[in-house]
Amino acid sequence: MFDAKSLLDQFLGGQSSGKAPGRPGGQARQGGSGDLLSQGKDFLSSQGGGLALGSLAGLVLGTKSGRKIGKKAVTYGGLALVAGLAYKAYQGHKANQQNAPRPNYPADDPVPLEAPRGTAFDPAEQPGGENEAALALLSAMIAAAKSDGHIDAEEQDRIFSKIDEAGLDSEAKAFLMDELRSPLDLDKVVASARTEEMAAEIYAASRLAIDPDHPAEKAYLQMLAARLGLDAGLVDEIELAVREAEAAV
Repeated sequence: MFDAKSLLDQFLGGQSSGKAPGRPGGQARQGGSGDLLSQGKDFLSSQGGGLALGSLAGLVLGTKSGRKIGKKAVTYGGLALVAGLAYKAYQGHKANQQNAPRPNYPADDPVPLEAPRGTAFDPAEQPGGENEAALALLSAMIAAAKSDGHIDAEEQDRIFSKIDEAGLDSEAKAFLMDELRSPLDLDKVVASARTEEMAAEIYAASRLAIDPDHPAEKAYLQMLAARLGLDAGLVDEIELAVREAEAAV
């Protein structure tokens, strides 16, 4: 099985070389020909910024939210970042329900990335462990990115070309190719939410994958929240947590 955690880091703006704070020895994970985000930037620049790519292309070539919070993904890892966002949202939702004071986080570091350790939000505590959790989040992000339906065969070929250049191993490439080619499968995404905490993390990852400014994307997130059984107040808190994380960098 390939390292799904590292692939998730790339989707959320991780870097493939240089120093990364918070990693043992200060060294970032090494990649082949660069990470998906930097390659995506180069690709878009070479096209003069005029190529009409849908959300799916934007996801593979570096999501907008990923670019905004990518530094934290490099520092702590994408899995911890998603868990932290979901945990913060849950804490805020719980406080609202109890009419209690909301947790107070520093404005410049609003995601409690260390807090989920040992809690039900800790990816290591999820059924199947961290790698299975990362696979579920990757599938959820790709499904969300498909929701606007705006990608043609030529764009798909370009995406596959960038994946082929990204220095991924054969298993990671096969996973991505299969996920990108397959029809949007909401049942599969929902089935991977084996706990309430994982449901919140899947929704948070899906929200990070897209900027819901398209009616189809908004409708998808609404349907996903309903199918996952998430309370409307928790969904609002996840949106708030994402926006605060974006604003802090």
